[in-house]
Amino acid sequence: MTEPRGQQVEESVSNAAAPGAEALPPDDPVAAGAPSRSQWRDIWHQFRNHRGAMLALVIFLGIILFVGIGPWLWTIDATYVDYRARNQGFTLAHPLGTDQLGRDILARMMTGGRVSIAVGLVAMAIALTLGSAIGVLSGYFRRLDAPLMRLTELFLALPLLPLLLLMVTLFREPLSQRLGAGGGVFLLIVTAIGVTSWMQTARIVRGDVLGLKEREFILAAKSIGTPAPRMILRHVLPNVISPIMVAATLGIATAIITESSLSFLGLGFPPDFPTWGRLLYDAVDQMQMYPWRVILPGAFISLTVLSVNYIGDGLRDAMDPRIRGR
Repeated sequence: MTEPRGQQVEESVSNAAAPGAEALPPDDPVAAGAPSRSQWRDIWHQFRNHRGAMLALVIFLGIILFVGIGPWLWTIDATYVDYRARNQGFTLAHPLGTDQLGRDILARMMTGGRVSIAVGLVAMAIALTLGSAIGVLSGYFRRLDAPLMRLTELFLALPLLPLLLLMVTLFREPLSQRLGAGGGVFLLIVTAIGVTSWMQTARIVRGDVLGLKEREFILAAKSIGTPAPRMILRHVLPNVISPIMVAATLGIATAIITESSLSFLGLGFPPDFPTWGRLLYDAVDQMQMYPWRVILPGAFISLTVLSVNYIGDGLRDAMDPRIRGR
């Protein structure tokens, strides 16, 4: 019995949508997933050839292990105050010294890094979700393009740092009273950063969708009456995953920098809730006497941001077939 013509056309459309897919469907239905695995294997092979990205990946994984596993090995409480041990240098009991209140700097670096990276990941997820949704809707539906792009341009025209400062000033106390000091400020900061950082992702995704919807497999899928939600989920999103992943890596770096800036200005997390930016803020007054208290969190912020940016560079080169091998 022959298959319906619509089903055959849709199967050919699905094969055309996946770059590098075979012209004919495999005899074994289980082998249908092989092209996808081979594509990811090829992307990993291309990524490994980018030396800067590989070095950055090693550094970033090392930082993740430092902040993730470190507190399990170094069990000193980051908020424990010991006035008798304040302002100590590098010792066996405190390898990175102590601050003006006698709190262990190594423990605070680990805990602060965990909070800073968590802020970067959650804020990036919010910005990426908003930006991808607005970019896809704007690029695919012509009637939504003008209003969504005007909204994007409006957000791009806003001064983001004063807007963030205003949001933190207005909503910090109410959220802290309802969710606690740490939880309320965390929710406020990741939401504020996320809703003010999606515009670049939206414009990048919109540009890719505009070019993609004129491709043959999209036009063929439209001709057989494929619904718009299925078209977006099955054909459009898988083909714009490359710019979305690159935007994700850059969004993590931007969110970490923004949170550090807010904490450095004294508008971030409370003093007993350390982050790398808060450690910088606390160490400014004694920077000349104890410079390592500024150098250590600043170095970790810089290494994290640089490594994430280089990973994004490597992903862009590996996932874009037009610039592979350069």
